[in-house]
Amino acid sequence: MASARAVTTFAIAFALLALSSPIEGTPNRDPKPTRLLQLYAELKLLVEDSWDDINDPRWHALGAFSQSNNLTTPDEVIVRSFAQFGNSLEAEAPQRSTSEERKRLLAGPLGSLFTWASADVQMSMVETLYQSFRGFQARPAGSTSTEASRKVLSDWAETVQQKNPPSVPAALSRLHDLATREDSGGVFGNLPSVLLMDGGSGLCSIHQSPQQLIYNLYNLVTLAEIKGYAMMQFSWMLLKLYNKGNFTLEAELMRERVEARMDEKIQAVRTAMTRASRELWVCDPAHHEENETFVQLTNVLQGHIENEVDLNPKGTCRENCAYYQYARVHDCFKGLFCKKQPKCNGRIFDCRFIDSDASVCLSKGGSTHRKYDWIEYENGRTLGRKGSCERGSTKVDSWWRWLFWHCSYCLCLCDEVGTKSDRYFSLHPSLARGVEDVTTDSNRAVTGLRFVKVARVIHLQIQDGVVLPGGIINSSTLQWRPIKPFNVNDPKIRRDVDYHIVTWEQRAIDLDDLTAPEGSVLTGVQLRRIGSHLNLEILTTPFNFTSGRLAQRASSEWISNDNTPAAVTEPRKEIKMSSPDVPTKCPLRSTVISQHDQYIRFTHSDIDRDVAQTTVPFLDAQPVVPDPPSLLVGAGIFYKGKRNCGGFIAPKVITYDYSKHLHLKDL
Repeated sequence: MASARAVTTFAIAFALLALSSPIEGTPNRDPKPTRLLQLYAELKLLVEDSWDDINDPRWHALGAFSQSNNLTTPDEVIVRSFAQFGNSLEAEAPQRSTSEERKRLLAGPLGSLFTWASADVQMSMVETLYQSFRGFQARPAGSTSTEASRKVLSDWAETVQQKNPPSVPAALSRLHDLATREDSGGVFGNLPSVLLMDGGSGLCSIHQSPQQLIYNLYNLVTLAEIKGYAMMQFSWMLLKLYNKGNFTLEAELMRERVEARMDEKIQAVRTAMTRASRELWVCDPAHHEENETFVQLTNVLQGHIENEVDLNPKGTCRENCAYYQYARVHDCFKGLFCKKQPKCNGRIFDCRFIDSDASVCLSKGGSTHRKYDWIEYENGRTLGRKGSCERGSTKVDSWWRWLFWHCSYCLCLCDEVGTKSDRYFSLHPSLARGVEDVTTDSNRAVTGLRFVKVARVIHLQIQDGVVLPGGIINSSTLQWRPIKPFNVNDPKIRRDVDYHIVTWEQRAIDLDDLTAPEGSVLTGVQLRRIGSHLNLEILTTPFNFTSGRLAQRASSEWISNDNTPAAVTEPRKEIKMSSPDVPTKCPLRSTVISQHDQYIRFTHSDIDRDVAQTTVPFLDAQPVVPDPPSLLVGAGIFYKGKRNCGGFIAPKVITYDYSKHLHLKDL
C-alpha cells in the first residue's frame, strides 16, 4: 500500500504542478515556490502517508500487493518509497555533487568565514549519513529480509537519532542556528559585506553574483535540511517497525519543527538577498593574454612624429606644432626621418612640440602595433620605457630654414583607417537559438557574454542554454553561439549597418546596466549606434517560471538606454582617464569605476608612459558566465581600471531574482 501510495503521491504532485501552471511562456502572476521547496512538500506527503500506513494494522497484513512488487516486508516497502523520493531529489540537485560545490566555495573567500566553515562541517556530517542511506536504497529488493541486514539498518537508524555527533538532529540544529543568526556572524547575514570587500574582488574565484551565491548557499543548506529530515523520519519508522519504540509523537513534533525552521531560514535568506547585488562581472586575470583574456583596438589615435614641413601642402615652416590640430601628411621632405618610419596615411591631430632633437627607438615591427618603443629628447625628457633598442636608435634633429623659420619635429596623433588598424565593432544581434531561428523550439535563453575579435571585428558573443521548469538552466546544454564573421571590405557589408568604425569623431561607448521587465529573461544582445556612440541593447522574452517555457519571439522586447550627453535633463556623463598606461602593465587589479548612464572614449595611452602607442581601454574578453548557470534578466557594459591605468571595457550580467520564489504559502 505504501509503495502504491508513494507512486500516487508523486503523480498527483506533478499533475498539480502542471495544472497550476499558466499557459506556456506567459509569466506567473503569483511567484511559485522553487522546485526544491516543492520537493520538500512532496517529502511531507510521503512522510504522512508512510506513517498512516505504519500505524494501520491492515497494512502489515497485506502481503499480496507486496509480493506483486517484489517487496516482501514492511521495511522493504518504506525503503523503496524513500528511494523514489531520493531519485527525484538527486535529479533536482546541482549537477556537480554537493560536496564538490561546498569545496569550491570554501576555496574562495568563504573559507575564511568561521560560520560558513562550521556550517560546512554540519552539512558534511549529514551528507555522509545520507550517502549510506542511499546505499541501503540501492540494494536489491528483499535485501532487508535477513536478520543481519535488519541489524545494520537498526544500528544506522540509532546513529542518526543519537544526541551527540555524528547525529542528524545535532547537525541540523547547529546548521539552523548558523543560518538564521541576525548578527554579522550568520551564514547569510554577513555575505554581502564580505563579498564587496576590496572593490568586490571577493567574488573573483566564485563566478556568481552576490545574490546568486546567497541563493545557492541557501539551496545547499536546505538540501541538507531535507536530507536530514528524510533520514530522521525514515529512522523513526524503521525503529518502530523493529519494535524499538513508538516514535509517533517524536515524528509529529519533528514535522512541526522542520516547518518552522524552513520558514525562518527563508526569512533570513530573503533579507540577505535584498541587500545583495545581482551583478556578475569578471576580475582581471593573474596573467594577461591577448585574444584570450583581452582584445584591443589597434592604431587608433597613435603617437606619430612628423616635421612641420610635411604637414602643409606648401612645405613651409612658418607655424609651430600646436598650429596643426588637424592636418595630413603631404610630403616627405628630402627623405629624412619620414622615410625611415611608417607613413601616417590618415588624419593628423593634436600636434605638440617637446624638444628640437631626439633619439627615437623604432619598434621592430612584425606582430607589434607600435611605431616607437621609446623616445629620448636632448632636454632629458623620455617618452616610454627606455631600454635596449633592437634596431638601434635613430637621431631626429629639427633644423632652421633661412635663420627665420624653425622646421620642428612634432609629436602628433595619427588616425589612420586601414589594414593595420583593428577598430571595428559588429552591429549584428547575438540571439539565443530559437529566438534567432523561429523554426526551432529550443527554449534557450542567454547564460553568458564575452567580447571576441574575429577577422579584425569585435563581437559581443552570447552563451545560451535550455531553460527547465523552476527557472533552472540545463548545464549540459550550454553552448557559445557561433560568430558569423564578415570582412569589412566586402561590398555587401555596410558601414553603420553591419559594423561601426572607431574614429576621432566616433569613439565613445556607452556604459549602461539594462534589466528586463518583470517576468522576462535575457534572450539576446546587440551593439548599435546612437549618434556617434556605441550603445548596448538587450532582447528580453517573457517566460513562465513553473513550466520554464519562453514565449514566442513576437512577445520579445528590445531594451536600451537612449540617453545622450546632449540631453536637456540629466545628460549622460563622460568618464575621463588620467595619463592612462597600457592596461596589461598596471600593477594593481582593476576595480569597477563606471556607473549606469555614463560613457567613455577610446583614446591613446599616456605620452610619457607609452609614447601614445596603444589604444585604451582594452576590452575584457573573459567569459562572464555564472557557475553554476543561472537565468539572466539583464546585461551591461562597464569600465574598470585604476588610477593612471588604461583599464578595460567589460560586459556584466544580471542574474535572476529567485528570492520571490522562496516561500511556503503554496506548498
